[in-house]
Amino acid sequence: MSVHELKAFLAKIQDDPALRQAVQAAATADDVALIGGGLGYEFSGDDLLMLSGQKVGRVTVTKQDIPGEYN
Repeated sequence: MSVHELKAFLAKIQDDPALRQAVQAAATADDVALIGGGLGYEFSGDDLLMLSGQKVGRVTVTKQDIPGEYN
């Protein structure tokens, strides 16, 4: 179950400052899923977005709306 994997990943973020910083620097939910996948957690960016606005342990999942740049 990918939501279970996601919640386990979010629990890991609570106690790992370097991982938390990497996740906060990620540009998209899919990028966060790739970070999690590299550590053995299987979830998608869509799974992460489904938890937007919710608190899991000490981690609050927040979708960032970053406008694109135009030249």
